[in-house]
Amino acid sequence: MEIQRNISLQPYNTFAIDAKADGFCTVSAVEELQNILAQEQRRREFPFMFILGEGSNILFTKDVGGLVVKMALRGTMIIRETATTLDVEIAAGENWDSAVQNAVAENWGGLENLSLIPGSVGAAPVQNIGAYGIELQNVLVCVQAMERSTGEIRIFSKEECSFGYRDSIFKREEGKEYIITSVVLRLRKNPTVHDLNTSYGALRQEIVRLFPSVKAEEYTIAHVRAAVCATRQAKLPNPAIIGNAGSFFKNPTVPLETYTRIKGTYPQAPSFPVNAEAVKIPAGWMIEECGWRGKHLNATSDAAVHDKQALVLVNHGKASGAEILELSQQIRASVEERFGVTLETEVNIR
Repeated sequence: MEIQRNISLQPYNTFAIDAKADGFCTVSAVEELQNILAQEQRRREFPFMFILGEGSNILFTKDVGGLVVKMALRGTMIIRETATTLDVEIAAGENWDSAVQNAVAENWGGLENLSLIPGSVGAAPVQNIGAYGIELQNVLVCVQAMERSTGEIRIFSKEECSFGYRDSIFKREEGKEYIITSVVLRLRKNPTVHDLNTSYGALRQEIVRLFPSVKAEEYTIAHVRAAVCATRQAKLPNPAIIGNAGSFFKNPTVPLETYTRIKGTYPQAPSFPVNAEAVKIPAGWMIEECGWRGKHLNATSDAAVHDKQALVLVNHGKASGAEILELSQQIRASVEERFGVTLETEVNIR
């Protein structure tokens, strides 16, 4: 396992930011990770160690003064099975959408709504990824993670993961002491139409558009995956073409009185109920109302807001992470000024 020096991270993050890492290596086995954690020489030369998946949810605003470890753990294995379910362990370095695609091909239900979310399997619990009415916590059994200080494996139950909206224990200080090595998901065997989640109107409409001759009672997880992929591809830019990390901000949850105040000025303001006292407002709608969609940071910057989806910040070529960050800060300030709502970033900034 070779450690390279002064490596550009541009190929390893979807924003395509040209930050440098003092050291860089790839681990493809749990034993390799344990070995590098234990190395005294590594500790002396690189006391700081940063774990990198597919770089799809991070914005580098400066060089990384330490060792960047690229996770490349691979493997998928059924570890438990009943008449109706199976528990599948998937290694942290696997591509998330490839795991979803494999589950759909095997007719294992539960992941289809999470299709085409970029990133690695190991990153999925950190953010508690979600889309179209499903979050990772809905299918997760447990997370296996390695303690940095000892190299020992600990199993976190779903409850111990402390999942929230795009949040988990692994985003907090106590969880940062662990490196996720695999996840165990409980999936449905041979799911029926009654197992599908098509509660999002736009998703059901897309299924009808793609498969007009298929009756509703004949829908399968493959139909749902196709509709999710088509919907995401229509509104989200491909990072291979335009640098981005997907949704940059979380959709804020606000008290009902705040939403009532906003709706008094903007009768068309969309919302999604959270409970009797709070609603969620789409951050992209507020950003667009502030006039940001398609705008650049300035006349010479490649940092911009996507012209089709205001929730997505993009790098049109040579933007720095600092420019993307400055753009996000200006957006937050204008949303707070107009709506009195403070946006939180979904993307990790470092």
